[in-house]
Amino acid sequence: KALFLVSAVLLTGTVQAQWSLDNDASTLSFVTVKADHVAEVHTFDQLSGSIDDDGSVEITIELVSVNTLIDIRNERMQNMLFETNLFPEARITGDIDLAAVTTMSAGASKSIEVQFELDIHGASNSYTADVVVTRLEDGVIASTSKPIIITANTYGLVEGVEALREVAGLPSISRAVPVTFNIVFDQGR
Repeated sequence: KALFLVSAVLLTGTVQAQWSLDNDASTLSFVTVKADHVAEVHTFDQLSGSIDDDGSVEITIELVSVNTLIDIRNERMQNMLFETNLFPEARITGDIDLAAVTTMSAGASKSIEVQFELDIHGASNSYTADVVVTRLEDGVIASTSKPIIITANTYGLVEGVEALREVAGLPSISRAVPVTFNIVFDQGR
């Protein structure tokens, strides 16, 4: 359950003004599997981020905003897995080719490969994501075309996963989590 997140998430923009992530129009989701065969989709409700004129991308995930649709499970993930009192955020950073996006006309889409770093729970790791970018009149949508797999051991989250498993009385919780996103960036004025 180390997600993230993600991931992942990253993406794209255009030149001449900073682009800001539209939290209300964006989603970052991950899937957990417990008891070998029970899969559940969860989200993070608070994302922020920007793309600067130089193509640098930064996305912040507020880990306390994890949403599993069950309050006690949200609290347990915050406290036992993410340890939000010590690590309140996950951060995604990367760079994109703004020229490739700015030449697109509104409504056009293209597939790109995005390299990024995910920093969560005090650890950082590099990923490559296959992303579909769709140009809007005043922005851009970046969506994963394939899930990004995040593993608990990469971020020192195995102990937290085991604590969740024990408190819930489950035989297993997967330590590998697929993450997907649909992120909207609007051009700053």
